[in-house]
Amino acid sequence: MREKYATSQIALHWLTLLLIAVAYTTIELRGLAARGTVARSLMIMTHFSCGVSVWVLMLVRAALRHRHTSPDINPAPPRWQHMLAHLMHFLLYALFLALPTLGVASKYLNGRPWQVFGLSMPVSSTPNFDLADTLIGWHETLAPLGYWLIGLHAVAALLHHYILKDNTLIRMMPARKRNP
Repeated sequence: MREKYATSQIALHWLTLLLIAVAYTTIELRGLAARGTVARSLMIMTHFSCGVSVWVLMLVRAALRHRHTSPDINPAPPRWQHMLAHLMHFLLYALFLALPTLGVASKYLNGRPWQVFGLSMPVSSTPNFDLADTLIGWHETLAPLGYWLIGLHAVAALLHHYILKDNTLIRMMPARKRNP
């Protein structure tokens, strides 16, 4: 059995983290740019673009999880840790599929023009402002959970690496170049 995840899984894991970080950063800092400015519009479009990209990557990553077996953790953790890890991964996947879905649906139902990667996205010809407001409310309520889940995920990886001294973290690290 392999000692690390597939190269594609490792690359998508870290790319997903980068896109999530950019999505959170742009939406948190949007208030620094005045409404109606190009800077504000660019920050919001970047948030939307990263969100849609995360959604696509999470679907690809879910497919890859079924295609590739996970490398063993050595030494093997107790069953309760294994179950918590599965719960954590389920919650991460669920959240980062749900957030973009809620965001896109709310933008569509709002009926106002919006863009992803500079491309105009479709909008409903019969806007439903109440449902759009409800969906964006759920999006905004669930989004802070991402900070907690990512933080717990990172702390667990570091705990495994530095305290438990197993290979949990190493399995997802990019390959290091070897000196000749």
